[in-house]
Amino acid sequence: MMKDGDSVLGVVLAGGLSRRMGGGDKGLADLGGASILERIVRRMAPQVAALVLNANGDPARFGALGLAVVPDDVADFPGPLAGVLAALDHAAAAGFAQVVAVPCDAPFLPADLVARLQAGACEGNGAVAVSGGRRHPAVALWPVALRVALRRALLEEDQRRVEIILRRHGFVEVEWAAAPFDPFANVNDPEGLAQAAAVVARWPEA
Repeated sequence: MMKDGDSVLGVVLAGGLSRRMGGGDKGLADLGGASILERIVRRMAPQVAALVLNANGDPARFGALGLAVVPDDVADFPGPLAGVLAALDHAAAAGFAQVVAVPCDAPFLPADLVARLQAGACEGNGAVAVSGGRRHPAVALWPVALRVALRRALLEEDQRRVEIILRRHGFVEVEWAAAPFDPFANVNDPEGLAQAAAVVARWPEA
């Protein structure tokens, strides 16, 4: 019998420019003795059939993670939708029906993320994570069947806002508690890294 995650490709979206962290790869920032990306891989790998990294430039800098690197195939860094599209194309070629995308700067992702997104999604629809009443567009389950519509939105409409695509295609909200800490808190800047370090110090298993 197929278990949750057997038909799912996971993708960590690391194709951005990290301007608020001063450039470079914010996912490689150290957080309690492990990089943010290492924490994400440990949390996501058991939940999916395969996990890949969406990133641009030299993939060797991510070699320690042991993940296949899937670059954007849309020019000019159009944002996370390009990474989602690259993952959907990769998933289609590999025979997956769904992709769960997560950002490279969210070190506290829940261990039940994939199972609950799958359970919450209506047939043929996607699902998006919510915590504390706030939607997290970068954390979502995407049907691979949406890749044609997504490519059209990016290339023909120049539509780069994830939230607009989620609403257009009826993504279902799946909510998590935001206490004692938000499982979707992200590290966008040095202040966010300090806040994440405080979480790790208080809850080492976060």
